[in-house]
Amino acid sequence: MFLMNSHADHRSPLDPRDAETLGAAGAAAVERHLSFRDNHAETPLVALPGLAARLGVGAIHVKDEGHRLGLGSFKALGGAYAVIRLVLEAAGERLGRPVDMADLHAPDVAAVARGMTFACATDGNHGRSVAQGARLVGARAAIFVHSGVSDERVAAIARFGAQMIRVAGTYDDSVREAARVAQEKGWTIVSDTSWPGYERIPGLVMQGYTALLREALRTLPAPPTHVFVQAGVGGIAAAVAGHLALEFGAARPVFTVVDPARAACLFESARAGRPVTIAHGEPTVMAMLECYEPSLVAWRVLSRAADAFMTVGEEDAVAAMRQLAYPVAGDPAIVAGESGGVGLAGLMRAAADPAIRAALGLDGTARILVVNTEGATDPGRYEEIVGLSPAAVAAANGKDAA
Repeated sequence: MFLMNSHADHRSPLDPRDAETLGAAGAAAVERHLSFRDNHAETPLVALPGLAARLGVGAIHVKDEGHRLGLGSFKALGGAYAVIRLVLEAAGERLGRPVDMADLHAPDVAAVARGMTFACATDGNHGRSVAQGARLVGARAAIFVHSGVSDERVAAIARFGAQMIRVAGTYDDSVREAARVAQEKGWTIVSDTSWPGYERIPGLVMQGYTALLREALRTLPAPPTHVFVQAGVGGIAAAVAGHLALEFGAARPVFTVVDPARAACLFESARAGRPVTIAHGEPTVMAMLECYEPSLVAWRVLSRAADAFMTVGEEDAVAAMRQLAYPVAGDPAIVAGESGGVGLAGLMRAAADPAIRAALGLDGTARILVVNTEGATDPGRYEEIVGLSPAAVAAANGKDAA
């Protein structure tokens, strides 16, 4: 399914709160934060000229977040950043003086962190980021996971010393339970989705994601004309679309939000013209995107900054994973998890449909940017789908699997 954005707010300026969060100053704060992270390195921007020629577009570049901060996902940029920002703010209030990243491991700041517990719900990647951030500052983490999260992903979070709490039901059920327990126990909830009265911390999480776009824009040979980004609750899509709108104004790229057909809460919100909660259906292979209710902050941004919304099916997500693992001759291989290549899946679906091509203006001059949002965060599942281990795919390029 495909539709152009017909919302009354389309292409209007961002809400001032979101402009402050996603603008240049906020993005610079994230990059300063990253400069203090021991394992920080910019992630690769990979050109796929062979696939571009096959799809009839001018260029395709993939920002490969499978290498981000040792977690293998763009989520590493959000949760940990928010945790550390909140610790620094709490320490500043407690100590009565400004506290900066350079002070993070000072004894008095560390003492404040030890008294804090951060909680969140997760499909896997966000929880790893929150748990990693808590461990970095010496705080505690309590991570809520729903019944669909694999044991392998749970174990990957638990390695950071987090308390793991299983919740019956879906991701949205785990969000509600995390918020309830956190309020009861006085924990700080660090969610990547927002609801009425809870916006600032999800905004910080989204602010963290702007780093990947800043890196990409510095590296691209020319600005993109089209961007396809996948969405669960919408945080990464809104962060990228919002920053592009602020950076380029009326000259910004055509931005398409890509949803799983089985969990298309943003597509249905766009169709309804307002945030809607959709019914729970059959699980999707795109597990990191299986969300049934959009983030209110993300919707507020995307109703203005997104130009189109589309869905892709299970077979499209698998095809994108395999396309990246078995590339067109001359293109490098990329390890993309089940949700990682969904933006590319959207591009492939759009390029094959003459009506969508025309609506988006996809032609031989189009310069496409997509984000591989995760590597093989569940290696066993990856090998089942692709037919090769992540290590084998990565070895084709002489790189370590992420």
